[in-house]
Amino acid sequence: MDIPIRIPESCVNVEQTNEDFILPPVRERIFHFSKENITKLKAKSNAEMGTDKISSLQALLSHIWRSAIHNRSFDPDQETNYRFVVGVRQRFQEIPDNYFGNAILGTFVTMKAKELVEQGIGNSAWRMNRIIAAMTGERIKKVFESWPASPSFVTLSNGDALITSSSPRFNMYGNDFGWGKPIAIRSGSSNKFDGLVTLYCGAEEGSIDIEACFFPETLEAMANDQEFMHIVTV
Repeated sequence: MDIPIRIPESCVNVEQTNEDFILPPVRERIFHFSKENITKLKAKSNAEMGTDKISSLQALLSHIWRSAIHNRSFDPDQETNYRFVVGVRQRFQEIPDNYFGNAILGTFVTMKAKELVEQGIGNSAWRMNRIIAAMTGERIKKVFESWPASPSFVTLSNGDALITSSSPRFNMYGNDFGWGKPIAIRSGSSNKFDGLVTLYCGAEEGSIDIEACFFPETLEAMANDQEFMHIVTV
């Protein structure tokens, strides 16, 4: 691979400026999921698919995805996708031990809205599982080698996708800057768009907080969605 990597101007919208960006009218809400309820989601997902390979996080993200799309009133045949990043540090052995930085690769799962909503939480969680399992060292190497020749960039959601950022593995509540243990974790106001799902570990061990960023009508509908809120700890 030739270093440095040159990004062609054709791949970047050089005419777009900060003045062109209009902040979307989105809102955020924190949904707290206890360890007990996450365990229930995981068990349900695995039972539906007759496996034990679906993880707690895959089940939880599937739960969020299904509710968001259901409460956006999508056309049943419209495709929706869930975008997330996969850690490759343990999968790609060619990364030096002293590499300091993010070692991740973006991927996504695509389903029709009808399939996502009607086929149960296990189906979409299993598809996430299979996409992640396919991230072998050989595949990761091919992506890294081919990307400079044909660069591509993830753009903001246009309403048909959910995108996950951060991770519940980050021990946010373990930080103490001299003011004591944090009482809550929030992401601030920047880089917000419809469909952004930010993950944090919860204050209680094994729990997860999800900061969901959607249009207000979607958040309101999700809050009134009994199937979704049954798993949320208020």
